[in-house]
Amino acid sequence: MDTEGTYGARHGAVPRPMADAAMADAPMAEPVAEVPRAGVPVEGLPRPRAVPGDAPPPPPFITWLRAPRAAPRPGVWAYEHRPRPPREPGRVPGRQLVSGAVIAFLCGWLLWSLLWNGFLGPYWTWPLRAMMPGSWDQSTRAYYVASYAYYALFMVALAVVFGRIGRWPELGRRYFMPLWRRAAERLLRPAREFIAARWPRLLVRARPELIPTRELAVRAGLAFAGVWVVWALCWNGVVGDVWMWPLETFAPESWRRSVAAWLYASYTYYVLFTLFLLAIARRVGHWRELMRRYGGEGQERYPGPKSPKSSQGKEHSAPQPRQDPAEWPQLRAHGAHDAADRLTADAWGGRMNDVDHARIEHAWQSVQQKPSRLAGFTDTVLRHGAAAYRHPSGERDLPQRTARHDLVTAQVRIGTAADEERNPYAHRDAGCALDPSLLGTSLLAVGPPGCGKTERLVRPVLESLCLQALAGRASVVAVGAAGSALAPDDAFDVVVKIGRPDSAYDLDLYGGTEDPDEAAAVLAEGLAGDLADGLPGSEGRRVATALAQLLGPFRAVHGRFPSVPELRELLDGSADAVRALREALTAEGHEAHLRELDARERQSQRPGDPGPLLADRLALLDRPAFARFFDTTDPSRTFSLRAVEHPVRVRIDLPERGHAEASRMLARLVLAQFTECAAGRGDRSLFACLVLDDATHTITPDAVRGLGRLRSANAGAVLTLRTLDDVPEALRPALLGSVGCRMAFSGVTTWDGARFAEVWGKEWVETRDVTDRQIIAHEPFTRAMHIVRHLVTGRAVTAQSVTVRRVERERWSASELAHAVPAGHAVLSVTSVRGDSAPPVLVDLTR
Repeated sequence: MDTEGTYGARHGAVPRPMADAAMADAPMAEPVAEVPRAGVPVEGLPRPRAVPGDAPPPPPFITWLRAPRAAPRPGVWAYEHRPRPPREPGRVPGRQLVSGAVIAFLCGWLLWSLLWNGFLGPYWTWPLRAMMPGSWDQSTRAYYVASYAYYALFMVALAVVFGRIGRWPELGRRYFMPLWRRAAERLLRPAREFIAARWPRLLVRARPELIPTRELAVRAGLAFAGVWVVWALCWNGVVGDVWMWPLETFAPESWRRSVAAWLYASYTYYVLFTLFLLAIARRVGHWRELMRRYGGEGQERYPGPKSPKSSQGKEHSAPQPRQDPAEWPQLRAHGAHDAADRLTADAWGGRMNDVDHARIEHAWQSVQQKPSRLAGFTDTVLRHGAAAYRHPSGERDLPQRTARHDLVTAQVRIGTAADEERNPYAHRDAGCALDPSLLGTSLLAVGPPGCGKTERLVRPVLESLCLQALAGRASVVAVGAAGSALAPDDAFDVVVKIGRPDSAYDLDLYGGTEDPDEAAAVLAEGLAGDLADGLPGSEGRRVATALAQLLGPFRAVHGRFPSVPELRELLDGSADAVRALREALTAEGHEAHLRELDARERQSQRPGDPGPLLADRLALLDRPAFARFFDTTDPSRTFSLRAVEHPVRVRIDLPERGHAEASRMLARLVLAQFTECAAGRGDRSLFACLVLDDATHTITPDAVRGLGRLRSANAGAVLTLRTLDDVPEALRPALLGSVGCRMAFSGVTTWDGARFAEVWGKEWVETRDVTDRQIIAHEPFTRAMHIVRHLVTGRAVTAQSVTVRRVERERWSASELAHAVPAGHAVLSVTSVRGDSAPPVLVDLTR
């Protein structure tokens, strides 16, 4: 149960260098001290509450794990994502909004002035006179307090009425609230950083969702009592007139000479001062959080996204309280309390990271599928803690990270959707992310050199896949030119440096298969996949047949496939090589393979035979720089793509300098082997992904068909191209149709943009056509006014007619993709393996 088969000697296991052969079978050292087995009480392990009373602030891992995550949407960064509010169909223009607010304020002021000065009669004070007791004389203090309180309430009612008419709340939300938040952020950031450095516990207490309900109720009561005491001290004059200083300082002198004006101003100040104290108490006592929890009987709520709204605009019922994920509630629900306690202690003790959490979650999923593994799972977790089910390499994290990852949702953030009209409203300012459910449909990125394909797309995606491989969820194979620095060597288990003498691993040309026909098909795709359909007098399958006629007999005699020099001699028709192979077949009695060899000799005499072409292509690999590579006699250092059944991290460096054609041939070979091995896996629980940094001249008809098969095999590929011109013209529509995720970087040509615009299709939009029509007046006075207006403005009097139509328009036109995408941006469309899709979105890759 400790390894889940990752150390098993299955076919296609990860090879190890000869120097590490002695260490391959050595047991892995225990990462933590031995603890009691399952069923025995765990002693000495702290059992922290959801929010410890006197403990230090929670570790960053706990904060990350408790962060709210939105419902999964294709291509949207779910970590702490806040959906945009519903778009108002009739959004009022800013100029009209400001003018309406000013007019409403002036009308309200005018009405209040008319009422206050008695121009509209005393009718508006009738409720006050009707409800006031007869014992309250105008000279009593109670009369003044009641009257001016009534005036304040009436004024507030007028403000509410005219505020709704003038849309004052919308004006505040659109203009004043952003300014206030920006100013508050600038003013409070230094204080927050200072407090975080000196007293970090205060910041934890400032988060109401981390405070227990009982303590929160006590704080709310103390805050209200404190406000009551302060108000009583101020009103009774115990603290003097200090609290009246603002009114006495800023009140005009004319107000002091008028008793009515001074009483009006003073009682208004009392109301505002009371509201100010209540606001402080509400903030300090966290009254809103207490009201949100009211009725929960002290049960902690996990902070999550706000409740969605229905189509009628009313909120649904409040969500049920969510359990703290740091307490591992799924383990406790199945009775594994000891394992949950051990993992909780490691999480609060800072001994767990996001990779450990994802790895143990993946192991727990296998327990849910087979409940008989529960005892072994508990035993393993108790012995190893957060280091349980480690990756075969022993690593629990990458040496360095350059992108933002969220292993709870398996996402990696690559940018932010731009806030502009071309993007859908719900995606604006939202983070853009990729995950295996999207990469399972494969991704094609097109952009000129220097646009950021490698740095801003390939590296983050490759880093995310390596993290998921450490968590036991995925296997990844990265292919790029030597020196491209996709990721450091320490981030991979296997690094194949073709053409480099310091390479510890070799590449298997035949993909680890034992079937000659399968090996011939894969090798034919790599050697002549770009030319197979154009061979004179033959079809593409003849290339694979010619290779199979030689690979089968050679393997029958030697028990292995031929090396590059041996295969080249046989394809060249060397008499000595063919005679030696024939004699060996005759001596061992392989009659069927002798017939295959005879057929190869007959076909080699025909015009248009693919043998010489294959020999010429194979000569590109039969060079002194590759003398140590592609050796079939030493399988201990040969890497096969059959290893994608394991959570392995592989990087293959191609010798592009001086061997450009050989690099392209090897890239086609790796792509063909990956599609064959990923689709032929017996266990498809791991997500397998191929990251091909430059797919120039590697796209063939078989490659396009192979990409389509990856979707159902829990696998995918990430391909980058400088331009679609590097793909045969007949294959461009098929390539764009076989991948589910498409990405056009800034700087693409209009020819490439036209292909993307065609595959992204069109959408229905509303267009407004404004027509100016000249007004012809028949009345003398109107005609004279039109003449004067024409003399003043120099233009004839016209009337505008607006026509609104629904038309079908391209989502992104070829011209917009070529000229309207800024530097550092790209247009991305994604599709998940379940069929969910998102429209093309302009993404800022620098945010």
